[in-house]
Amino acid sequence: MSWRIKPLDAILATAEKKSLERTLGAWQLTLLGVGAIIGTGIFVLTSEAAQKAGPGMMWAFVVAGLVCAVAALCYSEIASMVPVSGSAYTYTYAVMGELLAWMVGWALILEYAVAASAVSVGWSGYFVGLLGSWGVTLPTDLVMGPYAGGLVNLPALLIALLVTGLLLIGTTESARVNAVLVAIKVTALTVFIVLTLPVINGANFQPMTPNGWFGAGHGAGLGVVGAAASIFFAYVGFDAVSTAAEETKNPQRNVPIGLMGSLAICTVFYLLVAAGAIGAIGAQPVSGPNGEILAPGTPALAAQCQAIVASGMTEPLVCSREALAHVLRAIGWQRVGDLIGVAAFLALPSVILIMLFGQTRIFFVMARDGLLPEKLASIHPKWKTPHIVTMITGVAVALFAAFLPVGKLADISNSGTLFAFFMVAISVLILRFTQPDRHRPFRTPAVWLVAPLAILGTFGLYLNLPFDAKMVLPVWGAVGLVVYYLYGYRKSHVGRGIIDVHEDDPDAPPVPVAPMPGAHTPGGKDA
Repeated sequence: MSWRIKPLDAILATAEKKSLERTLGAWQLTLLGVGAIIGTGIFVLTSEAAQKAGPGMMWAFVVAGLVCAVAALCYSEIASMVPVSGSAYTYTYAVMGELLAWMVGWALILEYAVAASAVSVGWSGYFVGLLGSWGVTLPTDLVMGPYAGGLVNLPALLIALLVTGLLLIGTTESARVNAVLVAIKVTALTVFIVLTLPVINGANFQPMTPNGWFGAGHGAGLGVVGAAASIFFAYVGFDAVSTAAEETKNPQRNVPIGLMGSLAICTVFYLLVAAGAIGAIGAQPVSGPNGEILAPGTPALAAQCQAIVASGMTEPLVCSREALAHVLRAIGWQRVGDLIGVAAFLALPSVILIMLFGQTRIFFVMARDGLLPEKLASIHPKWKTPHIVTMITGVAVALFAAFLPVGKLADISNSGTLFAFFMVAISVLILRFTQPDRHRPFRTPAVWLVAPLAILGTFGLYLNLPFDAKMVLPVWGAVGLVVYYLYGYRKSHVGRGIIDVHEDDPDAPPVPVAPMPGAHTPGGKDA
């Protein structure tokens, strides 16, 4: 067991060299959180959640939001104590040592890459649907992976490679552009709510939980909690508020307001969108020919959906790859449905960009720490970007997007995210024991209740992921352990007695957080 710990004091000394002005209030923090969270999951995962839980997906949003809330309160304490623009990797290194930090960093590499793939597949669904609405039909073999009867999801592959290319040449997220894209997403969802709520049919909410809370004995990944484990993806981004703790005026008061405020606003938004979709056209799961429950993203479900459409019936919500646009078209708002598709077309690539920032950043810092070959962190002389790691990441993201379904990708990504938040919650408790006197700009309220709830909540959602998504994490982790003991253990800077902090290197990639106009990117590097 390797307990090499990167001293907190070394990290704090680095942070003090570039301490940021405290400028953010509770309202700005709430807006930052809403901007980072809103949109992606609800655009791309509504169909998957409906197939798992039916109308019970409304409860799934509540469950996922509550787990996020307790995890975020823990994340905020440690983010304010270790105020470099790091991540769960940095925090674990400072508390539990190198081996566990490696495991968290390795899991985050998986999380960000697969999340970028999931958003690419979601973008493809809206793009193909938009073209179809305008009379342009692309061959099924080229717009769906093998799971849905196609060969390759070419639009998803191309958008992932295009965004990687932009990242390679040094494209960054501008605060102004990001604000416009957030406004587009929020406007699109608001229009959806306004048009669907008046036509809600109460009968569409019965039965509310067709697959029960835990899959009614049909295996993990189904039911309300199984849907919550997937829909957790719709909330990822709340750590934007946590990492902004160092830039917040009166963080003890404003961080929880910003966190809870942004999570509450997003949850209400999601509930209204889900209610509109369910009430307008229904959201009951599609069963197999013999009444069996079908998992989302499987050839069996794709075949059953095709049979339903071929019989002349309206395509069910759970079969749509562009759920929100499909609902509006089904209730007679054809062109407004197209506009929802345009909103997703415009806004989702920026989310892919932010996910790729996060992935290349983790790779970069781990390489600079000596845990991965430092050649990976080399900077291109002309573009000033870590081109090697960006190319490796982009190709992997594009291949995942080309062949895997969006729900499966989101589930795999969530396994890495849940593990990282699980470790952060444990780290908070360990630090309260080992370093009770250390200055904490923000202290998790009722920590002996909140942190255990975060640990149980994240572990509970992980257990309710589908079996294959659950197994990806330990298998990926086992590969990571081999890499660590063959390379990182021997080459580690901390292991060789070199204590340095690379999270804030001037040539590090920007942090994976969408900035607000007029504010620094949380973590101090303007993107």
